[in-house]
Amino acid sequence: MVNSGVLELVPVADIELDRTNPRIRKFLEFYVEQPTTDQIYLALGAAGDEEGESSTSFEKLKNSILTNGGIIHPVILNRRPDGTLICIEGNTRVAIYKYFLKDNVPGSWQNIPALVHNEMDENQADAIRLQVHLVGTRAWDPYSKAKYLHHLRNQALLPFAKIVDFCGGRQKDVLESINAFSEMEKYYRPVVPDDGSFDTSRFSGFVELQKPGVKEAIAKAGFDLTDFARWIHEEKLYPLYTVRWLNRILAHPKARDIFLKQNAKKAMEALDRPDLNKALGDANIEQLSQALSRAIYALPWTEAERLRKDPGSELGQTLGETMTALTGLLNATGAGA
Repeated sequence: MVNSGVLELVPVADIELDRTNPRIRKFLEFYVEQPTTDQIYLALGAAGDEEGESSTSFEKLKNSILTNGGIIHPVILNRRPDGTLICIEGNTRVAIYKYFLKDNVPGSWQNIPALVHNEMDENQADAIRLQVHLVGTRAWDPYSKAKYLHHLRNQALLPFAKIVDFCGGRQKDVLESINAFSEMEKYYRPVVPDDGSFDTSRFSGFVELQKPGVKEAIAKAGFDLTDFARWIHEEKLYPLYTVRWLNRILAHPKARDIFLKQNAKKAMEALDRPDLNKALGDANIEQLSQALSRAIYALPWTEAERLRKDPGSELGQTLGETMTALTGLLNATGAGA
């Protein structure tokens, strides 16, 4: 159990930034020696707060702190047995204070509001990171989340059930994330020219790889996961959700040939698709949504059981594509909020 900590105004000069911060570890791994505070600051800026918005979100936070003359939420620190303080949560904010102080930016940056815990063990620190960044409002990007989960499971040897409890998510999703990270490191990293070309935004492709039937389809077609990693690197599988189409593409001779020469989107055009009758073709999206909902509610138990046993079936793949399209629309419009 983690106690609430004591609210203090702490000198930023006394705070050590966390060099193992999962969100920036992929950047700090480029440094052979121990990274300096400046290098950590640069890495935090590159990592940002959300996938795809790295520099923008970092600059927004920096400008917000400058405009408001300080932070709104206190950072979280751990006081070690020797009295030193390390930042458990809020490394970016501490780094910005240190930067402002070093560059003599007008303002009061010597001290920062902090919740200070005394001698937390690593499990307690992990609990805070997981709650704040995996289920809280300041999420790490998916690759960094997976990297941290993989570390907890395979290096810190935290029980899997405890990791799932900390995350508050589904066991299946946590396991997919850990496995996706492991396979991205094992197969994708060797096919890129250098570490600078290692694109963590391709991570979702390896998450899709964990979906039912995808690996089986790759193996059945005579390929392996190194081939898959090359397809990701060469953008044959782009957008990355096209990974879930692989089982149909690789099983269709013409589509497979197009895929290997071009990409998955082009290959999909060669697949046999059922013709929509005039009534369906003329229906609007609201009518189609209502019809789909009614069909799902009326689905016989035997059909649902068949889908459960074979989620990689044609129906399972089609439903997955529909789910992706609906999720994208709802996210883009905010209609599902």
